[in-house]
Amino acid sequence: MGAPQAIVFFLILLQTCKTAAQHEEWNSATATYTKETNGSIIIEGACGYGDLHRATYGKYSAGLSTMLFNRGSTCGACFELRCVDHILWCRPGSPSVILTATDFCPPNYGLSSDYGGWCNFPKEHFEMSEAAFVEIAERRADIVPVQYRRVKCERRGGLRFTVSGSSHFYQVLVTNVGLDGEVIAVKVKGSKTGWIPMARNWGQNWQSNVNLTGQPLSFEVTTSNRKTLTSYNVAPANWQFGQTYEGKQF
Repeated sequence: MGAPQAIVFFLILLQTCKTAAQHEEWNSATATYTKETNGSIIIEGACGYGDLHRATYGKYSAGLSTMLFNRGSTCGACFELRCVDHILWCRPGSPSVILTATDFCPPNYGLSSDYGGWCNFPKEHFEMSEAAFVEIAERRADIVPVQYRRVKCERRGGLRFTVSGSSHFYQVLVTNVGLDGEVIAVKVKGSKTGWIPMARNWGQNWQSNVNLTGQPLSFEVTTSNRKTLTSYNVAPANWQFGQTYEGKQF
């Protein structure tokens, strides 16, 4: 193989690897849905997002079984799901939906994992909104076999930081995270401090005991693919608890 052909071969191989990295292989799981007022999951879940429509996730949200939830670190990650291998329940053509992990589906060991104990360890299961479920399967289905894979999260606007707590307990909820969506580390910086690592409180709520009142706030966010994004002076010096501020996007 000559040098030009070797270069072409290398470029094709590199592009193939990039494509494979963008979409993981399909894995097998099951899915059910939960009934809500308007067919969407709108209640606060184990990731701490609150009203999921305000958090921009809306009906395309899902609760994950223990195997997938990973103690909350998977919150914000995006999955593509399609119904498979069921001629009665799956939609023709096996259409897919993109879901964001927003909640935990707890196990119920009083019921069989084949009926009722969908989220019993070590099953991989998604509890979807009714509105999203009917895009891939018939509403009357109790449970359907699905295939899933991790995909990049497509978000509008920048990362959102919702501040809560008090002068002695500072907490920030990170939402609307693009790319892999899964935040594994957060740092905060006031105008009078260096970068302060924050601890995961629960879900995607991160905490610090440093008093940052009266200082403009900057944030450094790291996702599970080890990419780090820094948003400077996201919140002004007169920031308030209960307010949401927007930074950059991955």
